[in-house]
Amino acid sequence: MELFQWGTDPWGQEILIRVSWDLLYLAFWSGAAFVLFHAIYAAVWLPKVARANGGSSQETVAAASVPATITRHTLVARLFHWVMAAAMLALLITGFFPILGIQFPWITIHWIAGVVLTISILHHVVHATFFLDFWSIWIGLSDLKEAVNRTKRQLGQAGGEIPKHGKYPLDHKLYHTAVTLGGLAVIATGIVMLARVETPLWPHDPYMFADATWGVIYALHGVGAVLFITLTLTHIYFAVRPDKIWLTKAMIFGSVDREHYLQHHDPKRWVVSQESTKN
Repeated sequence: MELFQWGTDPWGQEILIRVSWDLLYLAFWSGAAFVLFHAIYAAVWLPKVARANGGSSQETVAAASVPATITRHTLVARLFHWVMAAAMLALLITGFFPILGIQFPWITIHWIAGVVLTISILHHVVHATFFLDFWSIWIGLSDLKEAVNRTKRQLGQAGGEIPKHGKYPLDHKLYHTAVTLGGLAVIATGIVMLARVETPLWPHDPYMFADATWGVIYALHGVGAVLFITLTLTHIYFAVRPDKIWLTKAMIFGSVDREHYLQHHDPKRWVVSQESTKN
């Protein structure tokens, strides 16, 4: 398996062209393998771990002090999520289907979807920074400590107390970090690559960079793109799992009920009131 494709420039020098399309299949089957492994792990191993550890000993607040419904995602946040999801699916289809031999006028759809994705993410950055709890989705030291203790307990070793998480558990934060890194790669390189496409945004200039530089840009764009294949597969898998469907409903309707909140969240780490939450 090759990771990158190489070619020669007009002077006979070897230059990077793009990622190898072997990575496309590797990303897909890696995602499929993860889904299969996790489904078996969740069905067979997790129940054993839960029985061995006897569940969490952490006390919860009285249910009466928690509202019947808690806002998890505002309307603006939900609109961003679904616009981003639609743009990402359009980018994956237009970016990889032609490689699989499915031909259609994909270039225009691809760059328009890329512009929509870029604008939506820029809006989300502003919205999250000034109107939401910006740091609630990022990994902190407490998350790392929890991950170590959780790993020890799942391996049958003595681990410390594992508290319920705040608004976002560690796996959500890890996924968000991966999406952020992959998104930065495809957006930054995609904006530059628009210079090689006829668009009304700015003048067409395919000679902005030397061939070797374009090869690096295409490679970075490809790495980020194939990463999103795996991320999309796993995201859809978790979205439709019966034990996670309440989170998917929250992304549609905006709120979670008291039962799920108390079951999965630490009221001290995600504080809500009778007026629910602002984010």
